[in-house]
Amino acid sequence: MEPEKKSNGVLIGLVVIIIILVVGGVYLWQANKKVADNTNIQTESVVTTDSAELDTLQQEIDTTNTDVGASVIDSVQ
Repeated sequence: MEPEKKSNGVLIGLVVIIIILVVGGVYLWQANKKVADNTNIQTESVVTTDSAELDTLQQEIDTTNTDVGASVIDSVQ
């Protein structure tokens, strides 16, 4: 009878898988950390072209007739 050989292949495979998972976790953690930092840095800034467009939209809102006949209900009571 031959003596049993110890095979470390399973142990080595398990260690490699654990290392890959740890490296992937650190990578995702750093990627999410950078995204979170970028969202905090962004601020609202209105440039003149945006400002003019917003003014135009505000004027349209002000001039739009939003009366849908609801005043008729008030006058019936």
